[in-house]
Formats: sequence, structure tokens, C-alpha cells
Amino acid sequence: MKSQVSHRELVPHLFRQEYAKMTAILCRHFGLKHMEIAEDITSDTFLKASEHWAINGVPENPTAWLYTVAKNKARDYFKRTDVFEKQIMPDLKSGDTEPSEMVSFDDQLISDSQLAMIFAVCHPANSGESQIALALQILCGFSVEEIANAFLSKRDTIKKRLQRARNNLRNTDFQIKTLSTTEIQSRQGTVLKTLYLLFNEGYYSTSGNKFIRKELCSEAIRLMLVLTENPLTNSAQTNALMALMCFQSSRIEARTDENGEVILFDEQDKNLWDMSLIERGIYYLVNATNGKETSKYHLEAGIAYWHTTQHGDKWGNILRLYNQLLLMEYSPITALNRTFAFSKVYGHQMAIAEAEKLGIRESSQYYELLGYLYAQSDKIKAIQYYEAAIKHTKSNTKKATLKREIERLQKIIW
Repeated sequence: MKSQVSHRELVPHLFRQEYAKMTAILCRHFGLKHMEIAEDITSDTFLKASEHWAINGVPENPTAWLYTVAKNKARDYFKRTDVFEKQIMPDLKSGDTEPSEMVSFDDQLISDSQLAMIFAVCHPANSGESQIALALQILCGFSVEEIANAFLSKRDTIKKRLQRARNNLRNTDFQIKTLSTTEIQSRQGTVLKTLYLLFNEGYYSTSGNKFIRKELCSEAIRLMLVLTENPLTNSAQTNALMALMCFQSSRIEARTDENGEVILFDEQDKNLWDMSLIERGIYYLVNATNGKETSKYHLEAGIAYWHTTQHGDKWGNILRLYNQLLLMEYSPITALNRTFAFSKVYGHQMAIAEAEKLGIRESSQYYELLGYLYAQSDKIKAIQYYEAAIKHTKSNTKKATLKREIERLQKIIW
């Protein structure tokens, strides 16, 4: 029986969901020095799916179909290349000559391999930013443009950084292996930053037709859960980041309407918030509070928590946490978010002065914030800022939301 889902919709979705897992498994067998071989086999698998499914329809279990094809392609590669004869064969036990048994894709191995790959790619042979960029590309399926957006950097800069990082890995004799406690702890900060960026790209998608990409959020949380369940990685920062993801995820269903357009925070239906995720967030936030450290994840989790509650000095607490966060690690996005909280405490007019000081003129969020702040006092100016925001965003969903807000203001004026 064939699935009724269109292959044009399904292949990109499965590529996002399974590419990194498949590559991680194959890298266990080829070694990270030959990661391009693993990537090529995975890419060929999805190309074959696109061609085969277009003619024959989507199979009943498309994910299993993909892994079967990948396994067969790997087996065929081993058969016809010197890699199998010279590197793989000597390591096999005598009599164990059936290459099809070499590649396994069971669920546990997929989970372990992907996380092991993230730790392996976060290797000190590269700088911290290069480690994260490479992990996002290889293991999270990010394009060069998406990585550039995550780092607020130019596309060419990221492209060169990735090439250097790959060369460094090829020239370094390392592989996926059991790491020592010291190695795990030294790399954990980079791994957490990678998963943080993975989640953020899902929660605030910077391009394309979707404002939220739930599969990226789910994948980040799945990998974070593995970290919280391992004594070596169950740190205060791990719990704080997990709390942040739970709090943010609790509001996902309320952030867009049935057409996928963005619903601003003030207009969200609080009944759609997932209270079970909020409770899980509180659980992890309590676990993160050991009195010994306060990381950016602690502060961001605190901000996310206050967004989910109506009790106490909500916006005052959020603003104080943003002030601490900016002192700890400045970023333009944090500064913009802090200004929104400032407007809730001190009003739009005072917040306009705060926003204009930032002068982040390449950011659509900067113009969007000014449009929001001017909407009450000067609707013509607000429209101008919203139009500037449209010019600076690549997200089609965000453009539609901004156009809707412009139309609303125009109706009031005329």
C-alpha cells in the first residue's frame, strides 16, 4: 500500500528529519576522515527517493525505505572500492564477510550516533565557531545561508570557515569514539550552543515559507533529553537550556494561525499554551539552580518562564533579566528584545528613544520593533518602518504578517 502524501512535500521533510541521523550512522563505518562519502551516500539516497517516488508513488513506510536504500548503497560502495579491501576488511573478524551486516540503522544506534557525531565534530582542531558551524551543516542539515543567519555573518565568510574546518578534520587523526570525562566536559559548551542554534532556527525561522519549523525544535529537544539523562552531561547549563526549550515550545501552537501567519505575543490565545511543557520547564529550571553558576541559558530560561505567567511583576522581571543577559553576552537580537520589554514597563515613547540608539539598520526586527512602537502615536511613521522591515526580511511568512499590520493601520488612517 502506498502513502497518499505527495513526494514533493515528503522528501524535503524527511531530508530535514533523517539526513543528519543517516550521515551520523554512516560516519561510524567510514570514519570522520571520509565524512564526504557518508554525505554523498545520504544525498544519493534522497535523490533516488525523489526520482523513484515521483514515478512509483511514496511507499507505505518511506523512512524505512530510505534507510534500506542507504544501507544497500553503503554495502555496494564497500564492495567496489579499495576502502573496503584495505581499511574495513582487516578489522572484520574471520568469516564475517557479509558487508550488508556492517551497517545497522536501529533506533538506539541512530540516537547514539548523532549525539556522538556532534561531540566528535566539536573537536579542538577547529575554533568554537567553526565547530558549531560544521555541526550545524553536517548534523543538522543547515544550508550555508542558514548558518550565516545564525551567526549574523556573511555567506562567503561562513563558506570559507566551513571549508577550513573540514580540511582541519581531514588532517586530524580522530574518529567517533568513547570520549573521556574531560573531553566530554570540555566540548559540552559547544554542543549546547549547537543545539541552542538548532532550536532557535526552528522557533524563529529566518527564511522560507514557515515561521516555525517544528521538526527542528523537536530534534533539538530530543538530543537535549539524551544529555539530561546522561550523568556526564546532566549539568546545570544542560538543564537550563532544556528548561528554555520547554518554555518556548509550550507557546508554539499559539504563535501562528491556521494560515501559518504570525500571531503577536499580545494577541496569542493563552488557552493554546501547553501547560505540561511549562511544568516540565519549571522542573528543569529547578534542577538548573544549584547556586554555583548562572549562564545565559539560565537567564533566557527565566525570561521564557516569565512570558508564560501572568503573576507578579512580569515585565519588570523580564526587563531585569534582559539587563543581566546583555551584560553577560551582548547581541543585537537580545538588545531588541530587551527594548520590547522596556516598552512594557516604561511605555512606547521612552522605548522609541531606546530603540533608535541601537541603530541596527540591517535587521528586519529593528524596523518591525519601531513600527510596533510608533503604531499608537504616529501611524504613518509606523507604516514606513513596517515597509522597511519587509525589505529586510527573507521570511515570506513574516512579510505576510507585516503586510497585514500595514493594512490594519491604513484602514484606521483612511
